[in-house]
Amino acid sequence: MDVDSTLIDEEVIDMLGEEAGIGERVAAITERAMRGELDFKAALRERVALLKGMPATVLDTVYHRCHLTNGAAELVRTAHGRGWKVGVVSGGFHEIADRLADDAGIDFCTANGLEIVDGMLTGGLRGDIVTKETKLASLRRWAAQMGIPMTATVAIGDGANDIPMIQAAGIGIAFCAKPKTRDAAPYAIDDRDLMKAFDIIDAAPAA
Repeated sequence: MDVDSTLIDEEVIDMLGEEAGIGERVAAITERAMRGELDFKAALRERVALLKGMPATVLDTVYHRCHLTNGAAELVRTAHGRGWKVGVVSGGFHEIADRLADDAGIDFCTANGLEIVDGMLTGGLRGDIVTKETKLASLRRWAAQMGIPMTATVAIGDGANDIPMIQAAGIGIAFCAKPKTRDAAPYAIDDRDLMKAFDIIDAAPAA
């Protein structure tokens, strides 16, 4: 599943913008990118560049402001109880996503990396940018590692960059999603309760 606005209630990049005093400017770009109106890579680079010069300690501040979505921890426990694995793939940042994944007991995590030099954000990124293609590739890679067919996978997300993995999964769920994502998804949850995913999973035909 996706992280920002799915695993957690917040958008991390927007909170970083708030800490930098440019919250509305960053949030406006995020909203357009999530709706599929902007190129995700370009939008991400633009927002991260605005964070140049912030101390890396801001990441701790933002992490502590994050809240797991209602039902998230229970979803992971329930999945593990069934012998399943859970992965998250985020257009956000490893510096936050890894800690959230640890908190929730999540097995796999793919995210972007922020470039930090001498304890300060440079306004750049390290490594490849997570795109909609990366999200789909992560789902496929994890399924292969688990030795299961794609028909036995579940993908959950809210943004336009989640559409390919949602459509490729055995069960694809739009979670409190943007209109474009909701229209593209086979299933949708409109309440902020991730445990409702099991209502869909358990009612679906066996893979």
